[in-house]
Amino acid sequence: MQIQPNILFLFIDDLGWADLSCYGSSFYETPHLDRLAAGGLRFTDAYASCPVCSPTRASVLSGKYPARVGVTQWIGGHAVGKLCDVPYFHGLPTSERSLATALRDDAGYQTWHVGKWHLGEGKMSPKAHGFEVNIGGCGWGSPKQGYFAPFGMPGLEDTPEGTFLTDALTEQAMGLIRNRNPEKPFFLNLWHYAVHTPIQAPAELVEKYTQKARDLGLDSQNALIGGEPFSTLHKRNKRLVRRTLQSDPAYAAMMENLDTQIGRLLDFLSEQGLAEETLVVFSADNGGLSTAEGSPTCNAPLSEGKGWMCEGGNRVCQIASWPGRIPSGQVTGVPVTSTDFYPTFLELAGLPPNPIQHPDGVSLAGLLTEGMAPERDALFWHYPHYSNQGDTPACAIRAGDWKLIEHFEDPGRLELFNLRADIGETTNLAEQEPERTRELHARLAAWRDEVKALIPEPNPNWVPEPLPAGCDPPEV
Repeated sequence: MQIQPNILFLFIDDLGWADLSCYGSSFYETPHLDRLAAGGLRFTDAYASCPVCSPTRASVLSGKYPARVGVTQWIGGHAVGKLCDVPYFHGLPTSERSLATALRDDAGYQTWHVGKWHLGEGKMSPKAHGFEVNIGGCGWGSPKQGYFAPFGMPGLEDTPEGTFLTDALTEQAMGLIRNRNPEKPFFLNLWHYAVHTPIQAPAELVEKYTQKARDLGLDSQNALIGGEPFSTLHKRNKRLVRRTLQSDPAYAAMMENLDTQIGRLLDFLSEQGLAEETLVVFSADNGGLSTAEGSPTCNAPLSEGKGWMCEGGNRVCQIASWPGRIPSGQVTGVPVTSTDFYPTFLELAGLPPNPIQHPDGVSLAGLLTEGMAPERDALFWHYPHYSNQGDTPACAIRAGDWKLIEHFEDPGRLELFNLRADIGETTNLAEQEPERTRELHARLAAWRDEVKALIPEPNPNWVPEPLPAGCDPPEV
């Protein structure tokens, strides 16, 4: 076996923590990812560093928390409410020495990006950040022309009409592996657009899950619950819609297609004799979409979803597999986050750490291969923006089993949860645990100062008004 592993990094868009069968879904079918988890290490407490996409992607490639790197919102996002918006970089700054650059220049890796980028274009494109090949990576946050070709997407112009995007990206990834230089290891950064909106899938799969929903009686249950009005000015006439159970046939079909394509790729690695030489890591950029934009999935028992500082917004599925190196059938509850990929991949590639570049990540190499938990005091989040999904600007800290959330709209509003006893964040213990609340809040404030996090200011033009006449409960 080669000393340096190939690295296949599968990063999924908007995948919910409960969206895989091995994470508890009884409606979606994901046998290939379940097999991957059974053959390696499954994380129960893995987190994205932000509840929306671009900041988390920036944290993966920089090894820094989004607040430190300056990408704190999905690129292109902007909203105001009771608070003003704060500025942010609309791309991964070229001053960052990316993970791909380090693997390419310092360890001799072939570096390929396939799929969603959403970290800027031109001087901030994948090729500007160390990737020798870029297929499908641009400034888009989702497929502008849908998931069926023609896509109008760079690198996929010649895809036969009607081809599904997840299939096309998988085929491109297989082609890169097939035509690789066998003398050098590869880093394949496969960032699927699925399962981001628009929720689309092959018709036969949608019909399969439509029938499955009928068979299980899910089609007769009211899965969507109308909620409170949005807090942002531009969505003031709309209300949240929360999904309470997994029953959307199109989303389920999209999940099965994603699982099938990942299975194809894993089987291809085996056919090429590369399975034992390849570290496969599967993760997601934020939680599942459950409160807006169609609310296609449910993250229960976690609360809320994408765009929220709650567990449903940040906690993600994560799996690591490397036959012969990572013991099979393992599960860990060690809290980890997306800044950890940078130092982990460096160590496994035989490179020394570079803490100046990745100050917020810790290597998980010992956890993967020997079950040794890394030393870390706490995890932090800072999302000083209004989300498209209903939450207001907030930040948070998790230390041990305890999580504290600070909400910026209402100064002094703090929520404290014991995640071991209350994974659904149903009981705020801030008043019952005043000393712990003060301690965690002080640590959170000190961290914000350290990373120079921007705090939203009151909006001088905000005038609370009655809801517009058209803001009725939504159709569900």
